[in-house]
Amino acid sequence: MIKKVLVMGVLAALSVGCKTSNPIVKAPETEKKGDFKPYNKVITPAAISDKGLFTTHRVDDKLYFEIPDSLFNKDLLWVSRIAKVPSGYGGGYINAGSKVNEQVVRWNKRGKNVDIKVMSFENQSNEESPIYKSVQANNFEPILYSTKIETMKADSSAYVVDVTGLFEDEVAAINGMNASYRKRYKVKRLDKSRSYIDEVHSFPQNVEVRHVMTYEAETPPERGQAGTISILMNQSMVLLPEDKMMPRIADYRVGWFTIGKYDYDSEALKSDDYQIIRKWRLIPKDIEAYKNGELVEPLKPIVYYLDPATPKRWRPYFKQGIEDWNKAFETAGFKNAIIAKDPPTKEEDPDFSPEDVRYSVVRYVASTTRNAVGPSVVDPRTGEIIESDIIWYHNHLRSYRNRFMIEAGAQNPNARTLDTPEEEIGEMMRMVIAHEVGHALGLPHNMKASAAYPTDSLRSAEFTQKYGLTPSIMDYARVNYVAQPEDKGVRYIRMMGPYDLYAINWGYRYLPDADTPDDEKEKLDQWILEKAGDPVYEFGGGYGGFDPQAQRESLGKDQVKASEYGLANMKKVVPNLIEWTTKDGYAYDELEEVYGELISLWRGYLYHVVTNVGGVYETRKTSDQEGTIYTPVPDDIQKNAVQFLNENAFTTPDWLLNKDILDRIESSGAIARVQNLQSRVLNYLLNEDRLMRMIENEQLHNSDYAVVELLEDLRKGIFSELYNGQKVDAYRRNLQRAYVDVAIGYLNNIEADNKVAGTDIIALMRGELESLKSQLQRMQYSTSDRLSRYHYKDLIARIDRVFSDD
Repeated sequence: MIKKVLVMGVLAALSVGCKTSNPIVKAPETEKKGDFKPYNKVITPAAISDKGLFTTHRVDDKLYFEIPDSLFNKDLLWVSRIAKVPSGYGGGYINAGSKVNEQVVRWNKRGKNVDIKVMSFENQSNEESPIYKSVQANNFEPILYSTKIETMKADSSAYVVDVTGLFEDEVAAINGMNASYRKRYKVKRLDKSRSYIDEVHSFPQNVEVRHVMTYEAETPPERGQAGTISILMNQSMVLLPEDKMMPRIADYRVGWFTIGKYDYDSEALKSDDYQIIRKWRLIPKDIEAYKNGELVEPLKPIVYYLDPATPKRWRPYFKQGIEDWNKAFETAGFKNAIIAKDPPTKEEDPDFSPEDVRYSVVRYVASTTRNAVGPSVVDPRTGEIIESDIIWYHNHLRSYRNRFMIEAGAQNPNARTLDTPEEEIGEMMRMVIAHEVGHALGLPHNMKASAAYPTDSLRSAEFTQKYGLTPSIMDYARVNYVAQPEDKGVRYIRMMGPYDLYAINWGYRYLPDADTPDDEKEKLDQWILEKAGDPVYEFGGGYGGFDPQAQRESLGKDQVKASEYGLANMKKVVPNLIEWTTKDGYAYDELEEVYGELISLWRGYLYHVVTNVGGVYETRKTSDQEGTIYTPVPDDIQKNAVQFLNENAFTTPDWLLNKDILDRIESSGAIARVQNLQSRVLNYLLNEDRLMRMIENEQLHNSDYAVVELLEDLRKGIFSELYNGQKVDAYRRNLQRAYVDVAIGYLNNIEADNKVAGTDIIALMRGELESLKSQLQRMQYSTSDRLSRYHYKDLIARIDRVFSDD
């Protein structure tokens, strides 16, 4: 696949096509020193200069780059990030540090001009291959920006260009205001009078520019009277290494962030598309000792510095979270592979800056955002991670404090306070940092990991203290909500597990005898096959929503049992929330926040169960392994899941509707809240993809739990009052209307949704409504409650209306 010399991207423009006459070729202009202004007339004594990769000069309101001749046509990675953003921008999902774009550029001299060209390394061909010219010709690089050469150094070793417009004009590829946001905020234009270059710094391997972009907007996210949106952008240009790291070919059975490639020299009857993993370059100092199985330090370890803004109280936990990964790297043969350091003092390192690409930093951001992220800067040619900045937002602690109270308050006395003890909150911070460092090492989420452990094992102190809550820190399994109050000594907070050690060994083990990526494949496959069949070492990203064993925040193999345990704990927590969240002299804001988050977690427990219905287990395999990849969830598990939903999702949650709490946080809203939650669960359960999977499983796999049985079980549960003559309360009336509305929605959208119109879903929903109408007509007078009877008549009228429109 890659046994050739890889030529990535476009190196030159080619003239292609048939010609009937000799073209007139205009020779490019060649620059002469006399063509430009004298150096000291452009870079005057007033210039503020900074030497580094490019020497930068600020002269009055202009910015100049002095580009060494040796750096033209070199690969630079350009990373555009939002450094500061208005509150609420992007609906709160865009925060300081958010990456906008990442691209490789080359500064190219063209006569008296300099162009910035955007390079692509996706399509590849051997330089000696006949198809190489076609790959070049069909991947012509776009010009991002062009500017004139203003002057040159006396020895002609560098050229000076004015790049002010690059950062003060609107260049689409590097700004933070995309078309969607322009429309959302009704942006009129970029106001150049309020857009300017803020800071410029040049380092040995990168150049950093911060610039303010101000837009006139009719509906800005905040301070509407100003009529503007201002964004501080940070542009990083990083010199990529000439000595390229050998890529490692990805395998979808082991989770890694990847980069896609197309090899046009493939002997297959198509371009060969494959992935390479994103990883740091770790090479042993002593190759022979490494070959002999000794732990060896890498030539260049991965070093993370703490942000100087990090509170000293939390620094030990941040360091532990970073260096926890040394245990995993030891499985790959490295010792001291990753190191955490305090920020250096001015005396220790006067040039230290978090913006310098030579330093990877855990940044501590004073923000109300409740999140942490682990982005990295990657060489797209090889997958080598150049540097990374872990971002910790200050208010993320709030999320863990609340979750700990909700999910462990019934079992753990230390969770019954807003002032979570430092031992617990510090351990949570440590594991969050470890999770984000995992991303920065190249590992994506492994949502399937938690399903490897039997659910009841999470109630065992011995098991959880040894193995944690899940085999991977990269799973979302933050708090042990399965453990019950009588279970003593269990672990409540996630930790690194065996999958993480396995994945790091697979991705980072140095194979000194391999000269090409293809040479590594046999050994990499062997490691996977050695673990095949063991769920502890399986990977699943959790995307697609069809595999109940690959879900975020889910714990254990049995999702129904786990949710039963979680709900049992929640029911004990709710009566205590007032006591645990209030303080004399303060309002009930904290109570309202925690109660709202408890409802969200309850919904998550229900979703975990829903996914079993029409679910399909995915076990990633290659063609040389026995067995299939996809297996339908067994019928008895699906039926048990529906029974759970009838009892816990579609029965009025009296335990949640705590009058003492509701009367303290709202004047009204409980009925609408429960209606919204139940309707969302019902729509998720009866969505098109799930129903189609059930129909297909019945046909192809002889599944005994068919869609008609699902609808019958739901009808009996949701309309139980119809059969027992009981009064229908307000919550249940809303739920029953929602059920009818889902079925009607399918029939009303036949013409709009051609995909559904050609399936059995329409026939099923029509038949279900007819059956329900018949039962409503027969049983509507079985209750003595007048409003219940009116409600039944209304449902009949709704059904009649959709049938009359046919």
